[in-house]
Amino acid sequence: MNAIIALCHFCEMHGPSVLFCTQAFHSHNPDHVLENNVLDSELSDSGSYYIRDRRLKSPTESVSSSLSDHTPPTKTSDLCEACRSLPAGQPGYISNDHEAKVSYVSSQHPDHPQVFSMVRQACVRSLSCEVCQGREGPIFFGDDHRGHVLSYTFFIKDSQARGLQRWYSIIVVMMDKIYLLNSWPFLVTHIKEVIDKLQGKAEKVYEVEQAQCPQRALRLGAAVWAPANYRQQRGVNKSVRSLIELTNDKNVFQQSHTSFTWILKAGGNRMTEKLLEGPPTEDSIIDLEKMEETEEGFIKLYTKTVNHEETVEDSCEEDSALDSMSDELELVNPGIPTFKNLRHLLKVLGYTQFHKLAHNVVIGNQIIVRGSEKVLVKSMIDCLKALLPKGCCRVISYSSKYEDSWRCNFLGLTEEVTLPSHIQTSDMYAMVDIKEPEKSGDLSPPDCDDFVGYHFELTTTTALPEKIPTVLSKLEVAIMNDHLNYSVVEQCLICHKEEWMNKVKVLFKFTKAEGNRSEEDTKKLLQVLGAQEEDKQVLKFWMTGLSVQYRTHMLSATMSQF
Repeated sequence: MNAIIALCHFCEMHGPSVLFCTQAFHSHNPDHVLENNVLDSELSDSGSYYIRDRRLKSPTESVSSSLSDHTPPTKTSDLCEACRSLPAGQPGYISNDHEAKVSYVSSQHPDHPQVFSMVRQACVRSLSCEVCQGREGPIFFGDDHRGHVLSYTFFIKDSQARGLQRWYSIIVVMMDKIYLLNSWPFLVTHIKEVIDKLQGKAEKVYEVEQAQCPQRALRLGAAVWAPANYRQQRGVNKSVRSLIELTNDKNVFQQSHTSFTWILKAGGNRMTEKLLEGPPTEDSIIDLEKMEETEEGFIKLYTKTVNHEETVEDSCEEDSALDSMSDELELVNPGIPTFKNLRHLLKVLGYTQFHKLAHNVVIGNQIIVRGSEKVLVKSMIDCLKALLPKGCCRVISYSSKYEDSWRCNFLGLTEEVTLPSHIQTSDMYAMVDIKEPEKSGDLSPPDCDDFVGYHFELTTTTALPEKIPTVLSKLEVAIMNDHLNYSVVEQCLICHKEEWMNKVKVLFKFTKAEGNRSEEDTKKLLQVLGAQEEDKQVLKFWMTGLSVQYRTHMLSATMSQF
């Protein structure tokens, strides 16, 4: 987490002062935060290095010589005991996260002048004007120039202080306002734990001192309250005491370094930035619509009706899930080759047959694949489905009888099925017959990518237009670009399909949701969308693949206007 955590103290002699701070340095070599490259090997129980006789150095100092003189204005020698957290000759502590390549450095003050200025101003405000009700608790303040601050003020018991307590605060300073506010519950919870430990230790010391010499009764019994000798009326004549003395714990700042380091590391790990990809695509909405939630809160991935005579699936996802289960259970001949993707299918069929088949796919004609091997038939259908949006795919992967086109636009048939006569004379279908090679006496299975001996016959009466649909041309260019890895090609296909689905949405809103439009108005809209006459059939078919959510929203929005 790119933030600084600081422990601040309101000194009776110097006012608000930064007592101890921890910050993270991101580097492959954490030694750059020290002037010397060798770290002392005294490793504390907290996993922190104890740094001796070196001054902490900002990463910026090694880059810019103009910042060479950036020691904080307050010298360590001028600090009183209450304002000093580290003894002379000890600059601070450092903990190295070698996996994340981050060094967490704790010192009296931040060494960078700009960072010191931000922390110093936040310290003054946290112990003066920016105080929550009751003077103890968290509060937020700041701006984009001086940084945003989460300040948690609290009191520490001190039998020798005015009011028998001293005022401290723990501040978190960072530039990212949204990140800081989103981390508020986490930071407040764990800062409160650190404060409770400090207050608990100080409370024990306070009770012991009060039992030995009750300061309240001593002060009430004093006769002289003149300002000149006020300090002499305070029991042991000690005006300021360090936090180490107040808690009777010489390792209090080492433990604070451990706590602050953990907060910075855990605060950074609990929230990560992710790239927002915008609104969901039509394919993702279709997937969500096909998920049916049960009363118990489970999501139905698919359903299956027990019927030994026939089983017909009405959706692509249900059919795919059932087929995958059955394929796992069946003994599949390992020698049967399958199609891996559209590029593989194009190379096996050849461009001419693939182009005719793909044209029938994108304009909505029924695609029939007939063969004796279910796995091979299904693999071809799975490849061809990638040319269409998911909402346009209605699949029956393998059937022993013909199914009408209104039930499925992708149909797999067994080899012996004959098409009805009215289908054979129609121009609304394309059929691929898979002819397997003759079986030889060689029992060794061929390579699964080997289509030697296979023959593919394409039957269609649909004539190719002079100009093919624009989307088909773009899809084919991506598939045939051998310089692209096929995972990249898949993303190209998704982008092209989503681009044209957006055009379909506009056309649906214009022609369906807002009433009937004239042919001239529709033609003008197509020109605006960059669609030509040859694209109208594709747009009309792809309109059937729009999600129910979008259709309902458009129609209801239109009705509300009347």
